[in-house]
Amino acid sequence: MGRVDGKVAVITGGASGIGRACAELLASEGAHAVVTDIQDDLGAEVAASITASGGSAQFLHHDVTIEDEWAAVVAGVLEAHGRLDVLVNNAGIGIGGSIVDMTLADWRRQTAINIDGVFLGMKHCIPPMRDSGGGSIINMSSVAGLKGSARLAGYNATKGAVRLLTKGVALECATSRWNVRVNSVHPGIIETPIWDTVGAALARGEGPGFDLDQMATVAVPTGVLGKPIDIAKGVLFLASDDSSYITGTELVIDAGMTA
Repeated sequence: MGRVDGKVAVITGGASGIGRACAELLASEGAHAVVTDIQDDLGAEVAASITASGGSAQFLHHDVTIEDEWAAVVAGVLEAHGRLDVLVNNAGIGIGGSIVDMTLADWRRQTAINIDGVFLGMKHCIPPMRDSGGGSIINMSSVAGLKGSARLAGYNATKGAVRLLTKGVALECATSRWNVRVNSVHPGIIETPIWDTVGAALARGEGPGFDLDQMATVAVPTGVLGKPIDIAKGVLFLASDDSSYITGTELVIDAGMTA
C-alpha cells in the first residue's frame, strides 16, 4: 500500500474500462486521482466511488482533442494541488473495418483522439512535471501498436504512432535532464467497452455475434481474457518510484500474444 502516496495523477478516459481501473488502483495506493472523460455521469460516479472507499478523487469533463480543455485541466489541477506527478494518457477509441470502406471522417476522428490527445497531454503536462522535479507519463497503446491486424489498420496506425511518439518524447525529456519518464503500455485482449466497436469488424460482420471470451480462448496463449485491473497494475508500477530507471520503453501486458 502507498506506492504513489501524495502523487497527483490525471487519468484520461477514466470513466470506464482500463481508465477506471487505473484511477481506482492509483487512488487506493495513495494518489489523488483526477478522472477526466466526456462521459460526465460515469466519470462523476467513478470519482464518487473512489471517495466513498476512502480515496481521493475528482472528475473533470475533458475532450482530449481540444487543446483549450487540456490547458484548463492542467491549470485547475495545479491551482488545487500545486503539482502534477502522473499522466495516464488512456482515452482512446477503436474503429474497425476494411481500409477501403473507412471514411476519412472516421480516420480523422480516431487519429484525433488516439494520437492528438496523447500529444496534447504530453505537451501540457510535461512543463509542470519538469518544473516541480519530475513525473511519469504512461501512454496507452496496444498490441495493435506492435503488430498488424486485418480490418484494424486505422487503429494499428494510431497505436503504432503512440509507441514511437512515446520513445521520441522520452528521449527528449531524458537528454534535457527533465526527470520526466515516458513509457507506453500495450494491452492484449482485455474486457473493455472498446470491443463494442471493433469486435464486429474483426468478426467480418455486424451485430451481436462477436464472442470476446471465445476470441481470447483462440488468440491468447493462456486462453484467458484479460481484465482492466491487469493493465492497471502495470500502470501503477510505471507511475511509482519502483520504475525510476525505466523510460522510453513498452510494457506489454498480453498473456503472451506477441510472443
